[in-house]
Amino acid sequence: MFHCHVCGSKQSTDHFVDEVFFIEGKPTLVEHIPAKVCTRCGEKTFSKETTEKIRQLVQNKVGPDREVQMDVFVYG
Repeated sequence: MFHCHVCGSKQSTDHFVDEVFFIEGKPTLVEHIPAKVCTRCGEKTFSKETTEKIRQLVQNKVGPDREVQMDVFVYG
């Protein structure tokens, strides 16, 4: 049963999301991650199995599927 740890809502929808993780200070994009998304606040939650698969992907010695360039802005 879903329970949002941010707003307390018990309602979510299943979505595929993209998320940027910082691995050793380097931004790493993981695309198409299955997630529960809170219908009230939009917080994304990943299952234990999904989290483990993400860990394995980013630690894979084979390398990423592709690389992207991104713009960086500093607020303030």
